Amino acid sequence: MHKGSCLCGSIQYVIEGELSDFGYCHCGSCRKSSGSAFGANAGVKRSKLQFTDTNGLLREFESSPGKRRAFCSRCGSPLYAYLTKTPDMVRIRLGSLDTRLNKTAKAHTFVRDKADWDVIEGPLPRYDEWADKAVLVQLGSRQS
Repeated sequence: MHKGSCLCGSIQYVIEGELSDFGYCHCGSCRKSSGSAFGANAGVKRSKLQFTDTNGLLREFESSPGKRRAFCSRCGSPLYAYLTKTPDMVRIRLGSLDTRLNKTAKAHTFVRDKADWDVIEGPLPRYDEWADKAVLVQLGSRQS
C-alpha cells in the first residue's frame, strides 16, 4: 500500500497494491508538467487508487490530444495523468508519494529532449525516445 498527497495536503490518496516499474522521462511535456529536469511516473490501475478531496480541488487538463493530467487547483501539485483511450490505468507522479517506494528507476527516456542544464550520470540505460520494452514497460503511457 502507498499513500500520497499534494503539497498543501488538501488532496490525499491511497494505492492498494504495487506500482509498475518506472523510469525518468526527459521529454518536454514531462519537464513542463513536473517543473523539473524529468518526470518520474509509475502506472497503477485506477481501481486500486482512492482519492480524498473534500474541498473539490482536483482538476484535470488535456495537455495533448488524448492525454489528461490531474493536479491540485490550490497548490498546483501534479498528481497523475492518463490516456483517454485507457482511462483505467493512471500514471502516478512519484514525487507526490508520502510512503517509501522500494523500487529504483529502470532507464532514462527521451534523452534527446533533455534540458541543456541537466547532467545525466550513473549506470541507467539512456534512450533517445521510448525505452526498449525488455528494459522498461511504461504502463499507461503511449509506449504500451
